[in-house]
Amino acid sequence: MNKTPRFSDRFYRILMYVFLSFMAFVSVFPFYWLVVSSTNTSTDVTKGKLTFGSEFINNFSRLNESADLGLMFFNSAKISLLGTILTLIVASLAGYGFEIYKSKLRDRVFNVILLTMMVPFAALMIPLFQMMAKFNLLNTHLAVILPSIASVYIIFYFRQCAKQFPKELIDAARVDGVKEWKIFVYVFFPSMRSTYAAAFIITFMANWNNYLWPLIVLQSSETKTLNLMLSSLSSAYVPDFGVIMIGTLVTTLPTLLVFFAMQKQFVAGMVGSVK
Repeated sequence: MNKTPRFSDRFYRILMYVFLSFMAFVSVFPFYWLVVSSTNTSTDVTKGKLTFGSEFINNFSRLNESADLGLMFFNSAKISLLGTILTLIVASLAGYGFEIYKSKLRDRVFNVILLTMMVPFAALMIPLFQMMAKFNLLNTHLAVILPSIASVYIIFYFRQCAKQFPKELIDAARVDGVKEWKIFVYVFFPSMRSTYAAAFIITFMANWNNYLWPLIVLQSSETKTLNLMLSSLSSAYVPDFGVIMIGTLVTTLPTLLVFFAMQKQFVAGMVGSVK
């Protein structure tokens, strides 16, 4: 016989749903306010208007007039995609190598690499700037991409995931005479697609939202990204908050689309990395 739920159980369930609904509202409300504010005038935004207006097209037109929106979107996409792809290649090879190939100095070298995560980026800015200036890379997108390729966190992430990879597949491929690079490309890579998807999202969002280093090395309007455009709009003498909000919306949408498009793979990759 099915027992009817007790009052305390029903009260606990109702309380849980109320709490979860409240937290969902708190999480979604900032994005809702962003979308609503992008359709209102600057005066309405400062007043805290929470209903949709009719200024969306006008705000978008003023945004496109104040900056070359298409060019800056292309610059952000170029830096993010190239930086992400190169980071995944380098980090996956490094993480795979640290886990599969054993040596006496392997763990010591890896621990030294992990220690570099403790160095704040503020301490690296001047040496990086001098290095880029020496190689005549200032005001180029390569100056933004190159320092982010060797991501210690992504290397650590791929090594943790490689620990879960069945080593029997590698041994069987070696017995069959398969070369080491083919093992990585045709055995390891296809089996770790969810891991690559999760790393892609993490790296892409970090590159897309990167602000401080591009602000230092990108000096011309032809090379600037969307984040730098938002910074210039916010620092205007009389900021137009409607234009700022629609600029923020345009800047936020790509990361949201990438995350929702690869959400299942992201969850599978993150769960697989901690088993």
